[in-house]
Amino acid sequence: MKIQSVRGMNDVLPADSSAWQHVHAVAAQVFAAYGYGELRLPVVERTELFKRAVGEVTDVVEKEMYSFEDRGGERLSLRPELTAGVIRAGIEHGILFNQQQRIWCTGPVFRYERPQAGRYRQFHQLDVEAFGIATPDADVEIIAIAAQLWKRLGMSGFQLQINTLGTLPSRAAHRAALIDYLVQHEAALDEDARRRLHANPLRVLDSKVPATQAIVEGAPSLLDYLDEASIAHFDAVKAGLEALGIAYVINPRLVRGLDYYTHTVFEWVTDQLGAQGTVCAGGRYDGLVEQLGGPKTTGVGFGLGIERLILLMAVQQVPVVSNQPQVYLCRFGTEAERVALQLSETLRDQLPGLRLVLNAGGGSLKSQLKRADGCGARLALIIGDDEAAAGAVQVKSLRGEGEAFTCARTELAAELSRRLAL
Repeated sequence: MKIQSVRGMNDVLPADSSAWQHVHAVAAQVFAAYGYGELRLPVVERTELFKRAVGEVTDVVEKEMYSFEDRGGERLSLRPELTAGVIRAGIEHGILFNQQQRIWCTGPVFRYERPQAGRYRQFHQLDVEAFGIATPDADVEIIAIAAQLWKRLGMSGFQLQINTLGTLPSRAAHRAALIDYLVQHEAALDEDARRRLHANPLRVLDSKVPATQAIVEGAPSLLDYLDEASIAHFDAVKAGLEALGIAYVINPRLVRGLDYYTHTVFEWVTDQLGAQGTVCAGGRYDGLVEQLGGPKTTGVGFGLGIERLILLMAVQQVPVVSNQPQVYLCRFGTEAERVALQLSETLRDQLPGLRLVLNAGGGSLKSQLKRADGCGARLALIIGDDEAAAGAVQVKSLRGEGEAFTCARTELAAELSRRLAL
């Protein structure tokens, strides 16, 4: 049997990794600019963590998690999202108690769902979280970070959709009205909606089944049940976004797919990726830390799917910083072999940003130049025994950027720095 990758879990080949490295580098700069520090988490967590955080009556826990029992009899899961792990780590290491904490993390997450464009069973997220700030300015900052990321990446075409889920009392009043309405249409609901009608009716609003969506169109809106505190919080978020010039659309059916959200929820969506248009989503979750056994601590954040972002970057032809070699060093002759080896290390020391490939495996000058051209390098450096004895190097453009010339080895670093803007 031919062994291949598991369905929905794909490889990122070296030729495609430049976009990934570019996104990570730009994201790290953006997050640092707002004072967010990186947290690194394990891929495997106790299953109970996600049941308590995400909610047992959700597609993620019921249908999509990769769960197993280890040799010690402990029930474990590959993480289906990052927020729960961030909070678990924050509680475990005592960094959430009576303080503000700004955190970001990244890595693979796992959900057993149907693979489609930009959505896989192993996919990667960027996650940004702010804890201990109950005021709406934290919601605005989190949304602004995403807007800044689009700007730094040179991307456009997003629509920001926002909604509020309000406080627990306002949600309780809406919940009762929603159940009364859905019960009247119970026979026409899909099976999942009927099962969730009493346990988690808000999730019915998020249904993707056309018949249920039609019923949901007439359901009571949570916006009509908001108390004064909920309205004030949402108004402040809207005012903050307007002050920053961040356009938004209010989507009263936006509830998110996880149980832990309160107050502000949002999605950055695009029409350039087909039906599945959400690229980044998040919101406020003021009760989640306490729900997971920690101190009463407010939280707000977002998750961003890297695969979908990179797919959109390709659609928009966003330029990325390349990781392909800039220089290929050809060498032939006994003394040239030794000199070129030393020169390659010297150049890397002198020019830390230089991407240089030293020819290995021998070959004629013609074959070495062919390798140089094939790897995408802009320049070929050529050292034979004559050049080695003379302290010189031939410099040849591989992309039609001028005539070949000979350069003294002592001046080569300065010449490369000028030509490659290092």
